[in-house]
Amino acid sequence: MADRSAHNVELADFLRRARGQCDPARAGLPADGRVRRVPGLRREEVALLAGASTDYYTRLEQGRRIVPSPAVVDAIGRALELDPAGRAHLVDLFDLGGTTAHPRVTAVQRVRPGLRQLLDALDGEPVLVLGRRADVLAQNRIARALFTDFERFPAPARNYARWMFLDDEPRALFVDWEAQARAAVESLRLEAGPSADRATLELIAELRDRSPEFGRWWDEHRVHQRTHGSKRLRHPVVGDLTVEYETLALPDDPHVTVFVYTTEPGSPSRRAMDLLASWSMAPATASLLDAGDAPSQ
Repeated sequence: MADRSAHNVELADFLRRARGQCDPARAGLPADGRVRRVPGLRREEVALLAGASTDYYTRLEQGRRIVPSPAVVDAIGRALELDPAGRAHLVDLFDLGGTTAHPRVTAVQRVRPGLRQLLDALDGEPVLVLGRRADVLAQNRIARALFTDFERFPAPARNYARWMFLDDEPRALFVDWEAQARAAVESLRLEAGPSADRATLELIAELRDRSPEFGRWWDEHRVHQRTHGSKRLRHPVVGDLTVEYETLALPDDPHVTVFVYTTEPGSPSRRAMDLLASWSMAPATASLLDAGDAPSQ
């Protein structure tokens, strides 16, 4: 990652684990009568499916300093049955564009005023804006009420994955905390190739050091990009509800993603969300009323 040797280790680990997750029967390989000592495909089978020699693929999986062509990388991705996120991660790990000797330092991300106005306009639905490494760049009022107020953290600590693993709140909030936490790991894994910046590497190091679950799931080297899905919550104010989410990408900024959470019309979850919206308005309303009732000076 930060150097060529670390990059080779990451590449070798990903290839081995991806090969171990493949189903030989689904790959269409004929049974040869040999007992498989470990799950998944053998190296020679991956090579066969990718149209490469066993020796060539073996050297790739050993992390040798080989730069395959994009066509070979694509063939290996197909042989390993990688989804689009897995193939993107593989391309990143092969580092066809070349890496720098040291982690990059990227500019601080900011949310433009128009996007903040959009968040405020979607007042009835929770919205989160995430940047690199799942940094929380912005959220609207009801998202604060549904999840947490990320602005209570110092700016460098406003990160969704960090909150998921190092705060007690998410473990009580998410009914399926493990599934949600694993998703955070897999998304961060996708971003942590050779091009990862210094802040991403520092976040990974902190989470590995402070969270046993994060370290264990990180070492599984699974990647996935979730563009939609659902979350089941047990909210301390409105009780159980399920929210569906869709992600919106900004064409002019691929490192910013807008997450919009909705509930099924007429459902108990919708009623819970409406109640939460009313509840979250209460402090602001009381504050305004208090100000209006105060005697003039």
